[in-house]
Amino acid sequence: MKKTGLFFGTFNPIHIGHLIIAQYFLNETDLGEVWFVISPKSPFKQKEKITDDRQRLYMVQLAIEGVNGLRASDVEFGMPKPNYTVKTLEKLRANHPNRTFVLLMGADNIKNFRKWKDYEQILSHHAIYIYPRPFVRLDADETELGIYFEKAPAIDISSTYIRESLKAGKDIRFLLHHKVWNYIDATGLYSN
Repeated sequence: MKKTGLFFGTFNPIHIGHLIIAQYFLNETDLGEVWFVISPKSPFKQKEKITDDRQRLYMVQLAIEGVNGLRASDVEFGMPKPNYTVKTLEKLRANHPNRTFVLLMGADNIKNFRKWKDYEQILSHHAIYIYPRPFVRLDADETELGIYFEKAPAIDISSTYIRESLKAGKDIRFLLHHKVWNYIDATGLYSN
């Protein structure tokens, strides 16, 4: 069984923080691959304006192009909205019975994990690899939800900051993979 890490997110846009975390888990754990699962809309972010699904998928593909072990997944695109992770995981297990899926989750998301739809079902089928987030401390009962990789990089970059900076006309090119920056710069994405 091939062990595959699932890194869920809207990736609006994908930035170097996402890439660093994915590379860390690929290099430093037992995962054979890491998949970026691009989510159309999180049940916890209903008010957030989301860039077109295909554009976000394309930016992820640009960022990971030619990197062995990293892959973009649009599995959630055709699923009912809002997307619930438990349903996505059921679909992935059915479509890929030869893989074991592990969730990659920031400490900030672990804080709310027990509010997720059918979180017990997720835990019964999947391990969770937790990475640190700046200024987030986990309680003992939260670290028990998965394996905490405290040496993973704690990166304080957010897609929200990137979007706001682009809208304000700021140059944030070094927070993005150069191909993603070039795409955003050429299309004017996030500038208005």
